[in-house]
Amino acid sequence: MEYEVIEEEGFKFIEAGQGETLILLHGLMGELSNWEPVLDHFKANYHVVVPILPIYELPILTLGVKSLSKYIHRFMKFKKLNQAVLVGNSLGGHVGLVFTVAHQEFVKALVLTGSSGLYENAFGGSFPRRESYDYIREKVEFTFYDPATATKELVDEVFKSVNDRSRVIRILALAKSAIRHNMNKELSRITIPVSLIWGKQDKITPPDVAVEFHELLPNSELNWVDKCGHAPMMERPTEFNEYLDKFLNRILLK
Repeated sequence: MEYEVIEEEGFKFIEAGQGETLILLHGLMGELSNWEPVLDHFKANYHVVVPILPIYELPILTLGVKSLSKYIHRFMKFKKLNQAVLVGNSLGGHVGLVFTVAHQEFVKALVLTGSSGLYENAFGGSFPRRESYDYIREKVEFTFYDPATATKELVDEVFKSVNDRSRVIRILALAKSAIRHNMNKELSRITIPVSLIWGKQDKITPPDVAVEFHELLPNSELNWVDKCGHAPMMERPTEFNEYLDKFLNRILLK
C-alpha cells in the first residue's frame, strides 16, 4: 500500500483527505489494502479513515464483535469524530451494525457489503487442512467470483495467519462470536440510511442474506454488483465506488 499506517495512543490506522468522515472497516481475514481503491477514489472529497481492528491484540477472553465495536467507539472518541459514515465488509459490516445499534447518534449512515450478522458460509468453524497451501488457496478463491482476484500475495497472507497458532485461535474465536451474535431482532432499531452493496455471486453471505438485511433494515437500499463475490470493493471497485458515491451524495447533500 502507498498509504502510511499511523500509530497513536495504541491505535493503528490509515487516514487521507478532508471533509465528511468515512470509516472503512475490514473483515476477519481482510487487509487494509482491500480498501485501497475506495481510499484512492474518495480521499479527494472526504476524510477517509481505515482503523486496523485489533483482532490479534485484544484479550482472547473478551474477543468478539462487541469488543471490536467498543474499540471503534474508543477510536472515534480519540479522533474526536462526532459523526461518521461507517462502511464495513464481512466482519467489519457486523462490527458496524453492533456499533450503530449501541451508538446510533455517532453514525450518519451505514454501508454494508458482504456483511455478517445474519448468516455466513465461512470456513465452517475450522481449518481442517490449514497446512495445505492449495487448500487455503481454494478457500481464498471461494471468496471471489473471479479466482484470479485471489492474488498470491493475498493467499500468502491468509496462509501465514491460519498457520500461526495464536492467530488461528483468535480467528476461530471471532468467527464463532460473529455466528452467535445474530442481529435479526436488532436491525429494526437502525433507522439511519443504510446502503447494501452486494456481490450477486457472493457464496459466503449469499444474495438471500442481502435481501433479508434489506427487509429488516427500515431505511435501506439494495444494490447488486454482477459477476462479483464477497468483496465488491476489491473485485468490482468501479461499480462499488459508483454506488457509494450516489448514496453519499443523496444522504449528505440533503
